[in-house]
Amino acid sequence: MKVLALMALTALLTGCASLDRAQTEASRIASTTAANKKLVVDFYRVVFIEKRVAEGFERYVAPGYIQHNPMLPSGREAAVKFLTRAVTRDSISDIKRVIAEGDLVVLHVHSRNTLSDRGRAVVDIFRVADGKIIEHWDVIQAVPAKSQNPNTMF
Repeated sequence: MKVLALMALTALLTGCASLDRAQTEASRIASTTAANKKLVVDFYRVVFIEKRVAEGFERYVAPGYIQHNPMLPSGREAAVKFLTRAVTRDSISDIKRVIAEGDLVVLHVHSRNTLSDRGRAVVDIFRVADGKIIEHWDVIQAVPAKSQNPNTMF
C-alpha cells in the first residue's frame, strides 16, 4: 500500500512539474508573439505611414532579408530602393487587422495611392527572428468598383 501511495505522489509531483514547464513555455511564446507583433506594426508605421523607408528597414529588418514577392529581388537594399519610389507623399496605408503567432505576424492593410483611389487589399506576412524581420510574403488584390456581395474587403 505504501508503494502505491509513493507512486501516486511521484506521478502527481511529476505532473505538476510538467504543467509548470508547459505554462512557462506558453508564457514565453505569448511574450515573443506580442513583441513580434509590436515590432512589425512599428516597422509598418515608420515605413508606410511616416514614410521613412530607409530608417524603417535599417531599424527593423535584418540585412539578410528574404523577399518572396516574385516581382522584387531579395534583400533589404532592394526593398528600400523599390519602396522609396512606391511610398509617396500622397500614399495611404491603413492597417485593418494584425494577427500574430510565434515568429509570424500578418497584417491586413488597405493601401491607396491617393484618398480618391479605391486601392488594394494587402495581406503582408512577416517572419521575425532575434528582434528583426527576416522574411516577407504578400498577397495583393485590387478593390473593385463593384462587388458581388454587400461586404467590404476590410
